[in-house]
Amino acid sequence: MNDMRLVVVGAGGRMGRALIRAVTEMEGAVVSAAIDREGSQVIGKDAGELAGVGPIGVAVSDDPLPAFAKADGVLDFTSPAATRLYSEFAAQARIVHVIGTTGLGAEDEERINAAARHARIVKSGNMSFGVNLLAALVRKAAEVLDVDYDIEIVEMHHKHKVDAPSGTALLLGKAAADGRKITLDDHSVRVRDGHTGPRREGDIGFATLRGGSVVGDHSVIFAGPGERLTLSHHAEDRQLFAAGAVKAALLARNMKPGLYSMADLLGLAF
Repeated sequence: MNDMRLVVVGAGGRMGRALIRAVTEMEGAVVSAAIDREGSQVIGKDAGELAGVGPIGVAVSDDPLPAFAKADGVLDFTSPAATRLYSEFAAQARIVHVIGTTGLGAEDEERINAAARHARIVKSGNMSFGVNLLAALVRKAAEVLDVDYDIEIVEMHHKHKVDAPSGTALLLGKAAADGRKITLDDHSVRVRDGHTGPRREGDIGFATLRGGSVVGDHSVIFAGPGERLTLSHHAEDRQLFAAGAVKAALLARNMKPGLYSMADLLGLAF
C-alpha cells in the first residue's frame, strides 16, 4: 500500500510542527500538504524546515480545499471553529480526519457527527496510547468501586493553555461516569469556592492547575473509606500526542466512515 498522504492543519503552531515531525518520522505516512490561517507569517515556507526536520518540498498554504482533495487524511489540533470547517472538507473528500482539538461545544459536536457519515473521524481529548489505556482503567475502577469512593480528577498544564478542564481531564471524567452509568454533565463539579457544604454523593470533581511548561499531568483519585486509589499519567513530551495522532490516522485508513475514539482503535472500548 502507498504511503498515507496526510495534511497537517495549523502547521505554524506548536502542535502543527510536532505533527509534521511525527509524520516525517513515521513509516507509512508522508506530509502531502501543510495548512495555516490566511495571513500567517509561515505561508510559503517549507513545512519541514518550519518543523526543524529539513526541507520536504511542501510549502505551507492557506488553501485547504485542494489539499484535502489530494489527501488520504488530515491531522487537526486547531480551534473549534477551524475544526468544524475542516470536518466538512474531510466529509466532502471522504478521507480520515483525526481531531485533537479541545474546547469543542455542542454545535461543534453536531457538525462533526454529521461529517462522520462520510469521513472516518477519530476524535479524542488525548492521542496518547497511555492516556487512553488510563481511561479504560478509570472506567473499570469506577464500575467496581461503589459510590462510597468519591472521584476527583486533578490536572496541570503549562500556563499558555486556554481551556479548562483539559480535554484529557474531561475524557477521564466521562470514562468514570460511564463506569458508574451516569452522565458527566449531571455530576460534574468544576468550581468550589466559599461555603460549599458537604460533598454530594456521586459527584465527579475537577481541579485545574496551570503554570510553567508542564506538558500534561492527570490523576484520577478514588477516595474511599480508609483508602485512596490514584491512577495517573504524566506526559513529558508533546511529541507523543503527535505520534499517536499519526498512528490513529494509519489505523483508521481502511475503516468505514464513522466517528471513532482512540479506545475504539486500540480495542479498549467496552
